[in-house]
Amino acid sequence: MQSRFEFIAMMAMLFATVAFSIDSMLPALPEIGQELSPDAPNRAQLILSAFVMGLGVGTFIVGPISDAIGRKPMILFGAGLYIVGALLASMAQTLELMLLARGLQGLGAAGPRVVGMAVTRDLYSGRQMAQISSFVMFIFVLFPAVAPLLGSGIIELGGWRAIFLSFILFSIIGTVWMQLRLSETLPKAARSPFRPAPLAVAAREVFAHPSVRITIVVLTLCFAMFFAMLSSVQQIYDITFARADSFPYWFFAISLVASGASIVNAKLVVRLGMRFLVTVILGVQVVVAGAVVVLSHAGLSNEALFVVFLVWQAVMFFQMGLTMGNLNAMGMEPLGHIAGMAASIIGGISTVAAMLLAAPIGLAFDGTIVPLSTGILILSVLAMGLMLWLRRVEARLEATAY
Repeated sequence: MQSRFEFIAMMAMLFATVAFSIDSMLPALPEIGQELSPDAPNRAQLILSAFVMGLGVGTFIVGPISDAIGRKPMILFGAGLYIVGALLASMAQTLELMLLARGLQGLGAAGPRVVGMAVTRDLYSGRQMAQISSFVMFIFVLFPAVAPLLGSGIIELGGWRAIFLSFILFSIIGTVWMQLRLSETLPKAARSPFRPAPLAVAAREVFAHPSVRITIVVLTLCFAMFFAMLSSVQQIYDITFARADSFPYWFFAISLVASGASIVNAKLVVRLGMRFLVTVILGVQVVVAGAVVVLSHAGLSNEALFVVFLVWQAVMFFQMGLTMGNLNAMGMEPLGHIAGMAASIIGGISTVAAMLLAAPIGLAFDGTIVPLSTGILILSVLAMGLMLWLRRVEARLEATAY
């Protein structure tokens, strides 16, 4: 049996499959756009959207399957799909084939992502699960810090197609490690048959909890903010601020600073609670995003506006460390006995819906930060309002219980 430290590192690597597949692609988007979509290079950001959509669709099914066949076989099957998708993407000659391959790659990445969450819930619960998730998120956030730099280095050495070969190697290493060192966390006696009727019952139970429903919507809005930022960030550095060459280094510095959020969360979550921390950071985002909207119309110099954007980007990444682990733990808290199904529903809905919200914001890029800042302000206000509503709903349910 692996140590707690090794378990955290292993789960972080499974989750990092998603981060690596998205963030290392950012420096390659201009070249891919010029080669595969020269008439509309802005469509290159759909390469990120296709992966995330595949991830979301896969999330709906891998949890229930893992409840039926076990956690480790599902991770292994997902890794196989991911590798096939990466191989096809490396050979794509059209944007359409690239999008199809990225969708398949995302579908496969759902295995490590969702089952990793279910494995954590199999072994931990409540605030302890939130603490473990925070440490995992710390490593998860650190990896995107270096992913664009890795992507740039790979492009320099082997061209943008070589990035997909690095995905294959990364997946093989993580999967072999898990197969050798992780014990199956779902014994056969606890498995649920993969039949429509039990799945429908489990789905109804997930949605029967008002707190889970609200948490899913808040998680969706937080993901949408992050996806919108990722979709636009490379173009903003390149077109708005003419800093394409230094983009990976700025991205690294900001991600490195923001990675401390997960350590902060791990220190505070047991004492202050998940709901309080999520509400506070969303309130900060409302204030900061609102300030960015105002300042983007204030006639600031390009250099001053760039500093504003850097601060805002750091706040966004810091927000991820204080929301994702907590919101997932909040949603999973009453659903431990159907962890796989719950992880699928929560992850699937939040991912697909978030991408549907984020894609129009990214495609609205007009050479300024106005569309992005306005979109994120709206999303953060909605998320903040829902967290305040959640507090009232839980207080009412608690009063009714007595």
